[in-house]
Amino acid sequence: MAEVTAAMVKDLREKTGAGMMDCKTALNETQGDIEAAIDYLRKKGLSKAAKKSGRVAAEGLVSVAVKGNTGVVVEVNSETDFVARNDDFQALVHGITAVTLDKGVAADVEAVKGAHYPGGGTVADAIANAIATIGENMTLRRVRGLHVPHGVVGQYIHGAVVEGLGKIGVIVALESTGDTDELSILARQIAMHVAATSPIALDSSSIDPAVVEREKSVLADKHQGKPANVIEKIVESGLKTYYKEVCLVDQVSIHADHAGKTIGQAVKDSEGKVGAPVKITGFVRYALGEGIEKQETDFAAEVASMSKA
Repeated sequence: MAEVTAAMVKDLREKTGAGMMDCKTALNETQGDIEAAIDYLRKKGLSKAAKKSGRVAAEGLVSVAVKGNTGVVVEVNSETDFVARNDDFQALVHGITAVTLDKGVAADVEAVKGAHYPGGGTVADAIANAIATIGENMTLRRVRGLHVPHGVVGQYIHGAVVEGLGKIGVIVALESTGDTDELSILARQIAMHVAATSPIALDSSSIDPAVVEREKSVLADKHQGKPANVIEKIVESGLKTYYKEVCLVDQVSIHADHAGKTIGQAVKDSEGKVGAPVKITGFVRYALGEGIEKQETDFAAEVASMSKA
């Protein structure tokens, strides 16, 4: 058997764009034959997947799942919304979500990608195989989990394509020793509220200090020239208004049965039905593709340019 050198691995990697370990495996399997190794990677779909990896994947699906007192949110991206409606892609997202749920709050993207995927191989292998089969770039973009020792994790999917998969996914953790049925109703209501209002933090103490300082600066700059003590009061008042807009517990509930009450007040009021104190310990909201710079395509111009070729 020919010795597989680092130079050979580097050469194969440059020719195919496949991962280093995949290249090493391919060379070992083909006794160091570069051309045979290229074919090996193509058959496995790894070379094909690598060629697509540079394309922007901003569509796809957000998934939520809850088991016991643990819930997770997962975002898997594809290039087009069409693929998001593909049964194989949906099965892939469900599979990745199941793996993430097993890992719970310890889940992160790299840990999930390296974990065993149902049916064999790793999650990363399953994604590569799906890229080769379906023909679009796909990425596991982000994962997050919440857990409470006592209580519930509520979930909500907005724009659902199928059960548990959609455009916006939210989980909300409520800690309480009270009635779980009542807690579940409340948790879902809050999750729906989060989907609609997109708070940036649970409360004012949870906001990144840099964000607060930036907001203070904006408020102060609007009133330059006024006495310092006046500006200080304006900034203080402005921050209170800001917190009502972006902090979950300070936002006014969107639900009619909590009309005019903040989420914090609604939670406090629910304690009678629940039969015990209730505390929101966290929430996660993923909106599909948020923060990804999408490529804008002028389809008519693209067709016109192709006709001139």
